[in-house]
Amino acid sequence: MLQPAALWRALSAPGMWPARRIVGESALSLLLMLVAAGFGVLGDRGVVETVGVALGVGLLSVLRRVLPATVLLVSSVGSVTLPGAGPLIVIAAWSAGRRIGGLGRAAGVFALAYGLSLGLSVAWEPTLLSPSLLALSGLWLLVSLIVPGLAGRYWSQRRTLTDTLYEYNAQLIRERAMIAGHARIRERQRIAQDMHDSLGHQLALIAVHTGALEVDQELTGRQREAVGVLRAASVAAMHELRDVVGLLRDGTETPGPDGAEPAPDGDGEDSGTPSRGVAGVDSLVDTSRRAGTPVELRRSGEVRPLAPTADHAAYRVVQEGLTNAHKHAPGASITVGLRYEEDSLVVEVTNRPAAEPAPGSVAHGGQGLTGLEERARLVGGMVHAGRTADGGFRLAGVLPYTSPGVAQATFVAAPDDFRPQNPAGSFGEMGPVIDGNGLPKELAKAMSRNKRGSGIAIGCGVAALIAVLLLAALIVGGVFLFREADEAMIEPKQYDAVTVGQSEAEVRRQLPDGDSFLTSGVEKGAPPVPEGARCLTLLSTEFGSSWDAEPVFRFCFKDGELVEKKSFEVES
Repeated sequence: MLQPAALWRALSAPGMWPARRIVGESALSLLLMLVAAGFGVLGDRGVVETVGVALGVGLLSVLRRVLPATVLLVSSVGSVTLPGAGPLIVIAAWSAGRRIGGLGRAAGVFALAYGLSLGLSVAWEPTLLSPSLLALSGLWLLVSLIVPGLAGRYWSQRRTLTDTLYEYNAQLIRERAMIAGHARIRERQRIAQDMHDSLGHQLALIAVHTGALEVDQELTGRQREAVGVLRAASVAAMHELRDVVGLLRDGTETPGPDGAEPAPDGDGEDSGTPSRGVAGVDSLVDTSRRAGTPVELRRSGEVRPLAPTADHAAYRVVQEGLTNAHKHAPGASITVGLRYEEDSLVVEVTNRPAAEPAPGSVAHGGQGLTGLEERARLVGGMVHAGRTADGGFRLAGVLPYTSPGVAQATFVAAPDDFRPQNPAGSFGEMGPVIDGNGLPKELAKAMSRNKRGSGIAIGCGVAALIAVLLLAALIVGGVFLFREADEAMIEPKQYDAVTVGQSEAEVRRQLPDGDSFLTSGVEKGAPPVPEGARCLTLLSTEFGSSWDAEPVFRFCFKDGELVEKKSFEVES
């Protein structure tokens, strides 16, 4: 049994008394206390006893949540001598069936409560020793004690199974998300391999052929310059392809030997390869100018260093803005701005309206701005694109500074980038998703029909069997009680129809024989029997003057005639 301190801790534990439970428990305790008080008033018990029983019932109703077995045993004992505690047995049995752990312990507690109730009832009222009355008492205890306990235990098992199913469903959802993410990674690897094999080969051929054309002696200076632009563009495209392949394969920028962002390959003058950061913006502007487009580059503010990922994002904003201007507004003037603010670098590419519509053969991929938004998001920045007041177009990116050495952002999927996949076959080495594979032990045990420990099917079967037996017993008991009442009870008008002096045979023909367990024990408070007389004692069909008063009719015979008839009340 719990110590007072432990009992208080259990009652005051966090989450023990939510608002809904407080309201429900208060209403239930109040109802049980009113019922107990009503029994005390009807039984002519004292005020102190009535109030004490009501308060005890209310206290036990609250304690049943932390002391289910104790409350069940106490209420079983108290209901024998205190009728007001009787309704508490049903509530205590339900709660004990839900909260007592272990089938053996629960069976022992309920068996002890059943035995105590039946044994104390017989000890308190010896007339219950008759077989018929003892059977009825046992059946009533089954209805009020065992059946609520079985129902509570079944409800608890069903709730446990439901909670386990919810947990298992959540686990399946998490596993599906993991499998889908794994499938996306493998598809990225496939795409990366295809791009490397196809586009890499084509770009390499372009670079080789343009390199050969650049040294051709028959080309003019203008043509050699154009071929050089093509060669530089193909080399830059090969580097872009390498980075994209790294993103698709590993989900992050291709790292250098020390795990950091790969350093730029050069500044163009030393290695012939343009830098792919802010330093490479001049190369992009020069390339556009050589293509015949007027481009103005504006810088403002104090130059601040950027993290490699943010540096590359700035380069990509300028590259994307120049590409879109060439495609959609050919010949229009372009302004590129690099503005170093206090906390971020603002990169802008603005072009004026096109003098004539862009040719219809221009390809529209629609993915460039989406990619820029993702790059800016990963470094904590943002990208905005839209029309200007004069009909041109403006692309701007805000990229925050980060101190050198700060951990770099890695490529991660957007929060809403989950796309459920239901493949027809496996993804490479990955097997298809199979629902319901490998149930957890608790769920498998609860759902198994072949295991004794499942308890659900057994509990339902036992409860159904007991319910059928109880129904049959109630029907048989009702018929039995009806017959016993016919043998032991008469109406007041039948009593009045009999007169003293009638023959015994005539009187007995008008009255039942009184051979019933209902009339046993009523002679205790009866008046003295006339000397030498034999009496027939019967009960009245009407109620007595008080709750515990039983009206009795007695007919006494001597020498073959009725010598006395009396009507009186005895305590029940």
